[in-house]
Amino acid sequence: MCMVIFAPLFAIFAFATCGGYSGGLRLSVDCANKTESDLNIDIAFAYPFRLHQVNFDVPTCEGKRREKLFLIGDFSSSAEFFVTIAVFAFLYSLAATVVYIFFQNKYRENNRGPLIDFIVTVVFSFMWLVGSSAWAKGLSDLKVATDPDEVLLLMSACKQQTNKCMPVHRPVMSSLNTSVVFGFLNFILWAGNIWFVFKETGWHSSGMRHPPDTMEKQSSSFNQGGYNQDNYGPTGGYNQPASYGQITGDDVFIAGGDLE
Repeated sequence: MCMVIFAPLFAIFAFATCGGYSGGLRLSVDCANKTESDLNIDIAFAYPFRLHQVNFDVPTCEGKRREKLFLIGDFSSSAEFFVTIAVFAFLYSLAATVVYIFFQNKYRENNRGPLIDFIVTVVFSFMWLVGSSAWAKGLSDLKVATDPDEVLLLMSACKQQTNKCMPVHRPVMSSLNTSVVFGFLNFILWAGNIWFVFKETGWHSSGMRHPPDTMEKQSSSFNQGGYNQDNYGPTGGYNQPASYGQITGDDVFIAGGDLE
């Protein structure tokens, strides 16, 4: 039930907080000649974080000439991989919920449903681990690439001590941090569900069927052992009737002759 409720929600939070992100930073370049300064340089970026395609114009503090710069880095591979896993996990969890509720008999027929569910759950658990780890590393590099102090180093005007360059606004990445958290929560959720799906397969029941049979065989062999046999029964010497207590035909004949 937890899988049915939380898996779609966690997947939504994972790809929404990452795929829907847009942010930016603001820089200030105060040239020695104030007329050449630009105190509001806005740099915007968004998912899928192809920073090498993000350009911005900055003053050179050499007359009215400006230069066009680009951010450094391309983090689209890890971000898109993470979002793709989240979307497919959401779709599969919704489909699995419908099957659990409305097609329970078909799900258990020939044990095919639990077997497929088990394999897919293992695959998604592994993919969540890989995707979340890759995106966590990508996010760490993304923070460095969009650090205003690092971006200021790209400007030629900031290499001159007569000019003053400073960050005005740093990018807010709390939602991206949340996406990483939900990524690992999804991994824990799917990995924990492996055991419950495994119990639905025939492997679990067949593995538990042998110990009782073995115990029954041991119990039956023990009951047939010497301790439960009547060693003092008809085959035993002590329970056999005494030979002197039996009347044979010869005794009857002799007794009849004596009567005559």
